[in-house]
Amino acid sequence: MERLIFHVDVNSAYLSWEAVRRISEGGEDLRLVPAVIGGDPEKRTGVVLAKSIPAKKLGVKTGEPLSAALRKCPDLIVARPDFRLYEKNSKAFMDICRSYAPAVEKASIDECFCDFSGTGYLYPDPLAVAHELKDRIRDSLGFTVNVGVSRNKLLAKMASDFEKPDKVHTLFPEEIQRKLWPLPVGELFGVGGNTASKLRRLRIHTIGELARTPPDTLQSRLGNKLGLQLHNFSNGIDDSPVLAEPEEAKGYSISTTLEEDVTEIDSARQILLALADSVTARMRSDGAQAGCVAVTIRDNDFRNKSHQRQLDLPTDVTGEVYEIAVSLFAELWDRQTPLRLLGISLTNLVREEAQMSLFDDGSREKARKLDRAVDAIRGKYGSEVIRRGSAMETSARIGQRYKAQTDPEKDA
Repeated sequence: MERLIFHVDVNSAYLSWEAVRRISEGGEDLRLVPAVIGGDPEKRTGVVLAKSIPAKKLGVKTGEPLSAALRKCPDLIVARPDFRLYEKNSKAFMDICRSYAPAVEKASIDECFCDFSGTGYLYPDPLAVAHELKDRIRDSLGFTVNVGVSRNKLLAKMASDFEKPDKVHTLFPEEIQRKLWPLPVGELFGVGGNTASKLRRLRIHTIGELARTPPDTLQSRLGNKLGLQLHNFSNGIDDSPVLAEPEEAKGYSISTTLEEDVTEIDSARQILLALADSVTARMRSDGAQAGCVAVTIRDNDFRNKSHQRQLDLPTDVTGEVYEIAVSLFAELWDRQTPLRLLGISLTNLVREEAQMSLFDDGSREKARKLDRAVDAIRGKYGSEVIRRGSAMETSARIGQRYKAQTDPEKDA
């Protein structure tokens, strides 16, 4: 059976989702004005997580300090990140994808793979259903996506990165030589900045030149695994399956991929705080607590690293998860390698009330009640009503007591 794979990618996800919310409340479309998703506009702190096209034209860059962006554009509109909003919209567009495709794999918060293999009788025209899927997301949810169509996940993803926004592109094997090979080698999935520099030193400047380079030559310069992978990718070879997630969640996870790399520890901590705030709220809403916290990072050469910590006492407290995540992150990152993805996972779930610790002086239970009060207020009035501006101070106090209950020998 011939495979048929779609890659669905939200255009400027964070900014688009915030824009849709503001439009629904009678505000302006942030996609049409100089605007960014970033830190605190009143304190001019934090970094730019996403930017509009008008902001990009004024020189604003993803990953730069918010203060630098405001110097370039004093009238810049700054919206704080809201991962609950992002998760809500992520689930909404993926639910639509699941209504079409037999198998859907969530690749990140703003992209997924859809396996349409074997649906020829139901969808005889793949391009027609791709356009229908794209238009339904736009018309019902208010934001746009790109859809890449091909025979495997790699080529579908490469196709979705072609001209944006609100487009459908194909990259079938017979189109590789015309559409893929002329592109700069740095645009191939799996080629980060360091690898691209190495390839250019080998006088490999395009994906086509990479495809024509003998694999043993690449392996001798890049290592056996990466050399073979890039040879296969440049020739459109990828047999990885679309892995549909089971309906019953065994854990909770959230990750974010930045358009530009994280290079500052303060920026990373702000992102981890937002991720911890969001994923613990989702877990609390299901009445669960986690016995294991894991942090994942991905560098700009697409290499993943992760550490996890088993907990003596399961937790659903935002401050505790944040402190543990920061500790794990410090073990993972060398403070030099640029990072493109940060993620937190909560596993080893329990759904009954966790046992109280003999060392707890009541502050942990107070923190839990505070988290639930914040959840309730946000649920009623929106996530912008309460911000965790002092969460780092609060979590530090909680973390000092909690660390005494956590066995460092169980770190992985």
